Amino acid sequence: AMGEVLAEELPRLQDRHASIGEVRGKGLFWGIELVRDRETREPLVPFNATGEAFAPVAKLAKAAMERGLYLMTHWNVIIVAPPLTITRDELDEGLGVLDEVLSVVD
Repeated sequence: AMGEVLAEELPRLQDRHASIGEVRGKGLFWGIELVRDRETREPLVPFNATGEAFAPVAKLAKAAMERGLYLMTHWNVIIVAPPLTITRDELDEGLGVLDEVLSVVD
């Protein structure tokens, strides 16, 4: 049931945030691809980025952590994989934080 919530809510985040190039997943395992430009699909950070090149994703993850949400990231992808026991209230809270902090990279 919570996977269906993600299937509805994550594409809504994409509508609100220019930095989201693609949302894909199933059940409670999703990826949010972050891009500099949706048309060219240029990744927000380069493959295997570190240091200053990785700074946009690092800032996003830090902002989320400061609000109580741990983000798993892999270069330019946010991995959304909450515990299978997550409640709707917990999921809504996490999605709200994610919506808020995506403005860091928009």
